Amino acid sequence: MQGASKKQVSAGARGLSPPRASYVTVSDAAAGQRLDNFLLRLARGVPKSHLYRIVRSGEVRVNGARARAGQRLQAGDRVRIPPLRTAERPSARVAPAELPPVLYEDEHILAVDKPAGLAAHGGSGVSFGLIERVRAARPQQPFLELVHRLDRETSGVLLLAKSRRALAGLHEQLRRGQVQKRYLVLVKGAWHEPRRHVRVALRKFLTASGERRVAAAADGQHAHTVFELRRCFLAGFALLEAQLKTGRTHQIRVHLAHLGYPIVGDDKYGDFALNKRLARADAAPRLTRMFLHAASLQFVHPITGVPLRIAAPLPPECEAFLSALQAQEAAHA
Repeated sequence: MQGASKKQVSAGARGLSPPRASYVTVSDAAAGQRLDNFLLRLARGVPKSHLYRIVRSGEVRVNGARARAGQRLQAGDRVRIPPLRTAERPSARVAPAELPPVLYEDEHILAVDKPAGLAAHGGSGVSFGLIERVRAARPQQPFLELVHRLDRETSGVLLLAKSRRALAGLHEQLRRGQVQKRYLVLVKGAWHEPRRHVRVALRKFLTASGERRVAAAADGQHAHTVFELRRCFLAGFALLEAQLKTGRTHQIRVHLAHLGYPIVGDDKYGDFALNKRLARADAAPRLTRMFLHAASLQFVHPITGVPLRIAAPLPPECEAFLSALQAQEAAHA
């Protein structure tokens, strides 16, 4: 292309819309990605149909040659991208750049302390979840993907991968059950067993309103949780540690509700009258969230092979509720 300037563009660029053809060098983090997915991430706001059209027409080239949408890119590949027009209106909403507290970070993985009330990702009526906010806060990072999920009302350790290789390695450990996930959970009821294995199959279903729910069902998927008693409270609560042996949707919540020990503050499977009472402004003690916290993750680093344990402290509102229960017991001792 004689007479036209060649603009070098970082592979981490967002919303690419150059006036001339641009050339992007594929980074190690993006290696192995399909060309179409690479373009979709790089050119946010450009209609998919347009991206596929320019690939088919040969306007997008890899190392000077025509390419297919499904072609896998290699580190060091040079991708030519023609001028693009975004479909976004000037008033289009942009994810706020918000990075939760960082618990651990290196060049391959990022672990953050997700607050309760924030969805892990956008969708189902949520414009922007944690992943969209983190990407906005790290625009220079070419690859950022969730390794796993946490329910919107669950707080704690959430792991993100900064390269496709790290993501694949962590997913393999998850599939093999090699990642130890431990949660702290407060339930209603007098729990006395020091340790209990719960193996109850779970099945997903939709309510009449279209809401996703999970129920114990003999024909469901195998689900296994191990509960250990941390402390009983005279007010009728018990603090448990839960270890997931499988990773089914809402597993801890449904297993506990099935056993008759609903999680305090659970608005799907809990004791709704109790939740309402505890959320009142004059409640003592008061709790306005679900008491379920992803306390720690233990796994092997997918690149270095070094064992890691990442922990998140119990949120202040949960600590305050436990302290109030302890104070009540001390006052009546």
